[in-house]
Amino acid sequence: MILEWWHWMVLGIVLILAELMVPSFFVIWFGLGGLLVALIMAVFSDLSLTTQLALWTGASLAMVALWFKVFRPDRHKTRIGTSAGDVIGEIGLLVNAVGPFQRGKVRFQRPILGAEEWVCMAQTELSPGQRVKVVAVEGSFVTVEAA
Repeated sequence: MILEWWHWMVLGIVLILAELMVPSFFVIWFGLGGLLVALIMAVFSDLSLTTQLALWTGASLAMVALWFKVFRPDRHKTRIGTSAGDVIGEIGLLVNAVGPFQRGKVRFQRPILGAEEWVCMAQTELSPGQRVKVVAVEGSFVTVEAA
């Protein structure tokens, strides 16, 4: 079987369009691999079928690996779904004054557990604008201390 450069072009476009129906953001890399093989075939038209398939497989897997290692972020910015233990030690800025048996508010630079601002409590008197560290998550509020 002899595949021409335009066969790879059509395969690449079909796979990229299939990505619209498959919500995994995975098929697109195989489509881009097909387009890359089409480009290589346009320049070097005498490649065997085995070489073409090896190029397509290698290019597709390299693009998938590149996506997972370089372009895909390692952490979610909101940290939704993380356990409360992962939040211990996060630094925030106190919005309202807080003291023993009083509740205040603390704001974090990036959202933790889905919220940017949390109701907080402290064992000591803390003033607004002070940097605080999370020492515990207790239901819908956090316990903080001076950082």
